[in-house]
Amino acid sequence: MVQKSVKIQDVAKVAGVSTATVSRALSNPELLSESTRDAVLSAIRTTGYRVNRAARSLRRQEARAVLVLVPNLGNPFFSEILAGMTAVLGGADYSVLITDTKGSGADERQLLDYFRDARVDGMISLDGGLDDDELELLRGQAGNGRVVFACEWVQGAKLPSVRSDNLEGARLAVQHLHELGHRKIAHITGPQDNVLTHARREGMLEERARLGLPARDEWIVRGDFSLESGQDAGARILAMEDRPTAVFCCSDQVAFGLISALHAGGLRVPEDISVIGFDDIELSAFYVPALTTIRQNRRQLGQAAAQLLLDGLGPDAGFLNEATGPVQTIDVDLVVRASTSAVPHD
Repeated sequence: MVQKSVKIQDVAKVAGVSTATVSRALSNPELLSESTRDAVLSAIRTTGYRVNRAARSLRRQEARAVLVLVPNLGNPFFSEILAGMTAVLGGADYSVLITDTKGSGADERQLLDYFRDARVDGMISLDGGLDDDELELLRGQAGNGRVVFACEWVQGAKLPSVRSDNLEGARLAVQHLHELGHRKIAHITGPQDNVLTHARREGMLEERARLGLPARDEWIVRGDFSLESGQDAGARILAMEDRPTAVFCCSDQVAFGLISALHAGGLRVPEDISVIGFDDIELSAFYVPALTTIRQNRRQLGQAAAQLLLDGLGPDAGFLNEATGPVQTIDVDLVVRASTSAVPHD
């Protein structure tokens, strides 16, 4: 037997109100009195009424969906950010669509089609490798407030963003090593054109100069946030005649690869050389040795980015018309574990 579907008229009859009041309770409950809201909600539970989300979205000309661009879904760093985003967006009745941009990047025509075809209402990009000109086109087509950057960003894109305090994180890392007596500090960077690479390298150079620490060109080793680049950097450090006593890595993944290579080459961490990472992904606390690192508050970052997008999609989005778009900076923290210790003495 096919069960008869419950209509909004059925809810109105049970609640003793008009269908307009039921609709208002679902879309703008703050406009009703508490007793009326309670009566409608009770009637919904009693009748088993379910909102036809597709029909409602069509009437409102909105998709109730957000597209999130992730540069590498295989990287565990993004898990907490995505969890923070989905918690906020889900609570606001938005679905989340995730696209991995690794390898092929993002096609601006495809991104524009998401908006033109009304498949998404907004987009959050964790990928800072998008082309600035393409993003300007996207910004113009999608409208102000419908595109937000999180974690990474594109310099000059004039779009709102939420990011960690990467400069301060690098300074904290160098300060920690300096306080342990280290003076010969190497740095493994991220990808050459990445904004996080530049910010963390800048913070490291500024703090090294402020403390008057020695500098050698070979102590800055190019990486790419991966385990493999950490291993490659380890081989280069092992071959150095004037070897550093400590290494600040641009990410925890790089630090793991580095420690593996150093151990294979006969150096102990931290007895022979100290290593500090950046991110504080879950594995950092369980790695051997447990990794000293700079913690990014990733869930907070994701929550803030999602809320910034919701603000841009809302009726009071005028602040997003500013020339550069708002920037929110999330604090970072130094987490001291077992991979750093006082400078070794001969």
